[in-house]
Amino acid sequence: MKCEYGNSKQKRFQTIPMNNLFVSSIKYCCLVLLAILVFSCSTDSFNYKMQNCELKIDSKGQLISIIDGNSKEDYCYDNKESVILSLKIDSTIVTPLHADFSEDKGKISLNFGNGIMADVKVVLKEKYITFELISISDDSNVDAIVWGPYATTINKSIGETIGIVQNDQFTFGIQALNLKTLGGYPWKDNDHLPQLDVFEQDDYEDLTKGKRGVLYSVEAAKPTNFGSNLQAYTRNRKKDRIIKNWRHDRYLAPSYDDGGVVESKIALFGCQTDSTLNTIGHIEVEEGLPHPTINGEWIKTSPVINSSYLIMSFTEENIDECLEYSKKSGFKYLYHGHPFESWGHFPLIKEQFPNGWDGMRKCVEKAEAQGIYVGTHTLTNFIHTNDSYVTPVPDKRLAKVGHSIIINDITKTQIDIEIKSPDFFNQFKNNHLKSVVINDEIIRYGSVSDNAPWILKNCERGAFGTKVSNHTKGTKISKLADHGYKVFLGDISLNKEMAENIADFMNQTGVRMLDFDGLEGAHSTGMGNYSEVLFAQQWYDRLNENIKNHFLLGASRSGHYFWHIYSRMNWGEPWYAGFRESQTEYRLKNQKYFKRNLMPGMLGWFKMTPSTTVEDIEWLMTRSAAYNAGFAFVTNLSTLKKNGKTDEIFSILNTWETARLNGVFTEEHQKRMLDLSSEFQLQKSDRNSLVLTQIYSNKFEHKQKTRQPGEPLYSTFEFENPVKEQPLNFIITAVQSDISDIKIEINNHRTIELPIKIKKGQTIKFTDLKNAIVYDQNWHKISSIKLDERSFIIPKGKQSVTFDCTFRNVGDQAKAKVELLIYGVPEEIGNK
Repeated sequence: MKCEYGNSKQKRFQTIPMNNLFVSSIKYCCLVLLAILVFSCSTDSFNYKMQNCELKIDSKGQLISIIDGNSKEDYCYDNKESVILSLKIDSTIVTPLHADFSEDKGKISLNFGNGIMADVKVVLKEKYITFELISISDDSNVDAIVWGPYATTINKSIGETIGIVQNDQFTFGIQALNLKTLGGYPWKDNDHLPQLDVFEQDDYEDLTKGKRGVLYSVEAAKPTNFGSNLQAYTRNRKKDRIIKNWRHDRYLAPSYDDGGVVESKIALFGCQTDSTLNTIGHIEVEEGLPHPTINGEWIKTSPVINSSYLIMSFTEENIDECLEYSKKSGFKYLYHGHPFESWGHFPLIKEQFPNGWDGMRKCVEKAEAQGIYVGTHTLTNFIHTNDSYVTPVPDKRLAKVGHSIIINDITKTQIDIEIKSPDFFNQFKNNHLKSVVINDEIIRYGSVSDNAPWILKNCERGAFGTKVSNHTKGTKISKLADHGYKVFLGDISLNKEMAENIADFMNQTGVRMLDFDGLEGAHSTGMGNYSEVLFAQQWYDRLNENIKNHFLLGASRSGHYFWHIYSRMNWGEPWYAGFRESQTEYRLKNQKYFKRNLMPGMLGWFKMTPSTTVEDIEWLMTRSAAYNAGFAFVTNLSTLKKNGKTDEIFSILNTWETARLNGVFTEEHQKRMLDLSSEFQLQKSDRNSLVLTQIYSNKFEHKQKTRQPGEPLYSTFEFENPVKEQPLNFIITAVQSDISDIKIEINNHRTIELPIKIKKGQTIKFTDLKNAIVYDQNWHKISSIKLDERSFIIPKGKQSVTFDCTFRNVGDQAKAKVELLIYGVPEEIGNK
């Protein structure tokens, strides 16, 4: 007869002789009777009760109840299997036939059939429970073991990275307790974070956005149409595998000796929602996970974690001047965006740091004496072609896509090389250096023949300063993995060494802030997210206690286990447009991701230019306060000297950042600031308090027009004054043309003519109700005229303003940018 097992989607069958089935039935009945005698629970389930949560597992090894210890509500979803542990064999998920529980419930023995037995150690703690695979009878064909997925009906907030699902009262969560236990599910052989199209259709209402239209980077938790799933897994890496990786269809993932699937370990927990972060911190400490602190406080609860920082290319020569600007900004971290001559061994740029790491250390010491901490930026495991890992002798541990052998002897002058197989060499989606290595020589090739004999054509011998050599028939030839930045990458051994190099740099210099940008480069190992945490843990373990007890770590990638090591993510680049346009939607979506994953708010990088306005800075600081989110402020000494408003800008940065970190802004303030169109001013008063004023900004454009004779050329702007009667403020900028003869008519009954000419790129600004000031494009004052504020009085309510001017030296895009400003009622909000 056939006994069916497995999940409802994928079924496996096992043929069992009748006599064996009879014996198995007798044994099963005895086990059930024993369970009745030993446990005070039902015959088909076993209870594990924690402080705030109770779990039930049945005799088939399925999680059948997730009970809130306070409300007693059961959040387990009944219509999906939630197997405590399953196996992935030949792309099929195999679930247990039966689960046996030891007398004290300290072990669960799972029978998967076909002679495969697995023992799971269970340790019940006050706030959580751990499950660890301690043995498996035969893992030779096991691709991976899977914890879960555990199906729940909870769906209000899903922290896909940290592995929690929440409603207003209760949180249920999963934590991987060692490096090889990955948050997530083995959707892909390359262990990358999955794309949403790999999920089953019935799990999603919209495969692009998931439930409720929210974009998810699914890992340890994922949204479903019934609620949510929690899951983790460990892959069996005892054998070499060919996978899709690094944009190659064929990539060699070498075997890795980490003990296989045994010792894979997770924790499950349930708690009140408002104690979720503290519960995870408790698990970190109890289970020996990374638990970094800063100033003696766990980094995840420290107010420092989302502080803003200043990015400047400081040097040994200009460090004093850069520190002065740091102090003016009120920021406590000064960060160097590109200090390294090469990535790999990380020597510093000689022109900036002639004394190398010692020179950086002196900069750090000088900064810390003034209360400023220093940070630097790097690209993780990217290796410059001028680094000593590449030249003159390439390191044997440079990452390889795969190998073949050469068919014939090769002389030093030969530029066409015949190889046995083209499989790893003719992939060009991510092949930027077209480099192979034979012994100690790197060779670049132009193309690969379309047919056998397989020939690497038009080769450059001795590339990157390596030595040209003769090579004998049958020698291994390896395709080197690379990246679009024109760099090589490391295998797992070299990655770990580079992680230690970065830690040594920090230990010796005292640098306390770092970003692992390009962390996805670690995928060159063929181990996906696993390689990321291996890199990060190696770095963390190498840090001395001085640095380990006070550092901030950012990264380009988040991750389930990595969450315990990194401090924050700071996504959003400034290179594409101005403050208000560059990746704005992306930056704000990130805040929702950060919040549901218990990460601090960060807005990304913003670049100050010589023409950056005070209003742009106030817009940025409003967003920072709204989301309680820090940011990186990118600038340089040349820009600061060119911008005529630098001192005012840095004063604004200081006032807002100090207020935010001191918790001055209320929830009501933050709610008002969430609207992207809202802008606020924050100023110090004479009464040892701060004054917050909302600004209603109305932006328009008046363009050069060509119309029939007699037709008006003016533009009409309509807006509303929601506050009270007051003078109208304005900012007018000439774009692609000089302008003159400026006329402003207010509500069809008062016309003001401004006797001012402004050149292309210049701005006239009337915001102090006394003088209209003309600035050049970098905000240096050119001239001013006195205006009567009474002429600009507008009532509360709807307004109509017409604007006209004469364009001279007209460009293709000639226009006047007009911003009309209304000030709200000032509000005192706290101490300085």
